[in-house]
This record gives sequence, C-alpha cells and structure tokens, in this order.
Amino acid sequence: MNLAFIPSYISFLGIEAYGLIGLFALIQVWLGLLDIGMTPTLGREMARFTGGIHSAQSIRDLLRSVEIIAVGIALLIAGIIALGSNWIATHWLQAERLPIEVVAQAFTVMGLVTALRFVEGIYRSCIVGLQRQVLFNGINSAMATLRGLGAIAILAWVSPTIQAFFLWQGFVSMATLAILAASVYATLPRAERGGHFSRSALRSVWRFAGGMIGITFLSLLVTQLDKILLSKLLSLSEYGYYTLAATAAAGIYVLIGPIAQAWYPRLCELYALDNPSALAETYHQGAQLTSVIAGSAALVLILFSETFLRLWTQDAELAQRVSPLLSLLMLGNLLNGLMWIPYKTQLAHGWTSLTVRTNIIAVTIIVPAILWVTPRYGAEGAAWVWVSLNAGYLLVGVHFMYRRILTGEKWRWYGEDVLAPLAAGALVGIGLNLFWPALPGLLADAGLLALASSLTLGAALLASPRTRLHLLTLLQPHWVR
Repeated sequence: MNLAFIPSYISFLGIEAYGLIGLFALIQVWLGLLDIGMTPTLGREMARFTGGIHSAQSIRDLLRSVEIIAVGIALLIAGIIALGSNWIATHWLQAERLPIEVVAQAFTVMGLVTALRFVEGIYRSCIVGLQRQVLFNGINSAMATLRGLGAIAILAWVSPTIQAFFLWQGFVSMATLAILAASVYATLPRAERGGHFSRSALRSVWRFAGGMIGITFLSLLVTQLDKILLSKLLSLSEYGYYTLAATAAAGIYVLIGPIAQAWYPRLCELYALDNPSALAETYHQGAQLTSVIAGSAALVLILFSETFLRLWTQDAELAQRVSPLLSLLMLGNLLNGLMWIPYKTQLAHGWTSLTVRTNIIAVTIIVPAILWVTPRYGAEGAAWVWVSLNAGYLLVGVHFMYRRILTGEKWRWYGEDVLAPLAAGALVGIGLNLFWPALPGLLADAGLLALASSLTLGAALLASPRTRLHLLTLLQPHWVR
C-alpha cells in the first residue's frame, strides 16, 4: 500500500511535499534508536517464552516495564520535534515552493505521529515474537489499506495539503495502537495478577538490550547517513527524486521482512531447546527462500528499472531520471537483505558483538566515503557507496559468523542458498533484457515485467533444492486429490 499510492501523493502534493514524507520516514527510523533496544529484546523474550524460558507472570511484568518506558520516551519525542519544527523548516531544509509555516506545521504533526508509531513498535514486536504471524499480518494489512486509501480520500475530497496528510496518519496510528495492544494482551495467557513495573525483569535482559542499542545506532548510521547528507546537500525537489528511488528500492524489504519475521522467533525457540541440527536446517530454509523470493524480484527491478518506474508513475521523464538510482539502490538492498537470516541467527544466539564490531568498521568507511563522493558525484555516487558496503558484508563480514556458530555451513550458504538461485535468475533476466524487443505502451511494459518476474522466479526456484522440495511437498496432496 505504501508503494502503490506514492504516485498519487506526488500528484496531489508535489515533489517537495513528498520530500517531507520521505523525511518523516527517516525520522521514524532514527528515533527507533530511543527505544534503547527494547523492541528487539521484547520480541526475542516473547519467542523464548514460547520455548518455556519465561512464565506468564514474568513475561507480563517485562511487557509492562517496557510499556511504561516507551510511553515516556514517546511523549519526549513529540515534544522535541514540535519545539524544533521552526528551526528545521528555517535552517535545515531548502524548501523552494512550500512556505516555511507549512513545513513547520507539518513537522509538528509529524512529532505526534512518530510518537504513536514508536509505541506501536512494542506491540508489533510482541505479536511477532509470539509467532502469531497471521494475526500480525491481518492487522498490518488492514491498517495499511486504511492508511493509504484514507490518505488519498483526504487529499482528494477534503484538503490536498501536507498537514491533512499527516493528521490522517495520526488518526490511523491511534487506531492501530489500540488494536495491537488489545491483540497482545488477548494472546498472552492469564497470570496471577496484572503486569507490574519490574526492575529485575529489565535487569535480566539488559545485556542483550545494550548490544541491540549499539547495533541499532550503528545500523542507522550505515543505512540512513546518505539520506541525512543528501537532505542538506540537495534541493528539496532533488531530494524528492532520491527519496522516490530509495522508497521503491526499499520495496524489496516487503518480501525479505516477512521471511525474517517468521524465521527469527523459530530460530530463538530452537536455540532455547538446544537443537542445533534443526536450527541449521531452518537457517538454510530461510536463507534460500530469501534468495528465491526477494532475489528474483530485485533482479527484475535492477534490470528493468525504467520500465517499472514508467508503469508505476505514468511519467516517462520521471522514470528516466530516477531509474539509474533505483537500479543501484536495489542492488545494495538485495545484498543487504541476503544478510538478514544470518543476522537473525546471531541474535537468536544472543550474540550481538559481531554486528557491533562489523558496523563500527562500516561506519568508519562509509562516513568519509559519502562525504567525499556526494559533492563530486551526487546521489548516484552515494548509491554506489551503499552497494560497495553491502558487498563487503556479504563477501567479508559473514565469514566471522561461521567461525563461531553454524560451523561447517558457510559454503552451503554461499553455494546453495545464495549463488545458485541468484545466478539462475540473473541469467534469465539478462537474456530477456538483451533480446526482448522494445515495444511502446503501458500494456507492453506490464507484459514485459510480468514475463520477467515469472521467468526469473521460476529459474531461481528450480535452482534452489530446499525451496523446490518444500514447495513440491506442499503441493503433493493437492495433486494426489
């Protein structure tokens, strides 16, 4: 839904106002640092609860303790953003068409919405940790639909302004927060009493939470620094183009995220049960599925980025301008996404220090690289830095993980889980790109993308033994019947 309505947002609000929406997403990501590791820690402990580590009372006490801290931080977030809105509008952003007052008002409302989304994250993590994936996705899909369709209705029939857009986001966030909280408490088993604030519950998880703070901070520097620098160095309209490419490229996480989301609590449970063989098999299944599903989609958008943008935005000039950025950012995101299952496996083992050390090295490289490249080569230079960084993770950083956990599984991961499906999909996609005749019209673009997606996915699936076998096992009863 987020991707589907972006062309309409640009049409109603203009590219400058859409740049503010991009900044809104950036602010949410950075302020996630203020949860001091609570969200991933709570998700892990909920998964450990399903493995028998916690009692119903202890997990409720931990949840209530985190809730109290999260609400206090959310109030602080809303206040700080509201107080700083005028300074941001006047001294940081380079608005050319939007009045300063409009930008400042938009940031004030952003603060409220960001605070609500911050608390939402606590309950989202709980539902995922409890392995209630269908419940979570039902709520998420329904509220995303309401958020997107409602925003279009507000812009079309009430007020085509950025302030109205963010007010609607705030209303939907309040409803989402209430539904998520009710769902978590309905899922947890009853205890002798309600949850209480407990320092001992917080002390039991502080070490893992501390590691997650470091990981989150360094990951934000690595993944978001380009957007911060470009928001200062580029005009707001140019930043809007970069945001459009980054948002489209981030669509790959719509495919990677659910896989990691479903696999992580299962990995935590298997580690708690001390079942290394099942954990290794589950690890390879998740890694291979990521390469098949997300890898094939990413390859299509890397090779046919302009076709996709032309079909999506209905604007040939915009598509031509943004397509090089989309291809580069999508390649970087694909390389990054391939590391999600290894990363989640490290967290399942309670091992955070490797990611902290790796990201420290990455930050020392990426910061000077972006500062040097961006003024000389612009947004495309920053995108190449992102590609190079993630290639380093894939080719160098992951080796250190296999020295300590999943020893003996490294080359199976490289060969069967990553290289085989991606090579097969890339071969088909490149061949189609080279030999498909250039035909005008949106129908031809849609046909090309549909064909490329089908063939690339089929090739990747055929080259992936675990995913192929699992799919055949699922389909066999239907064939027999």
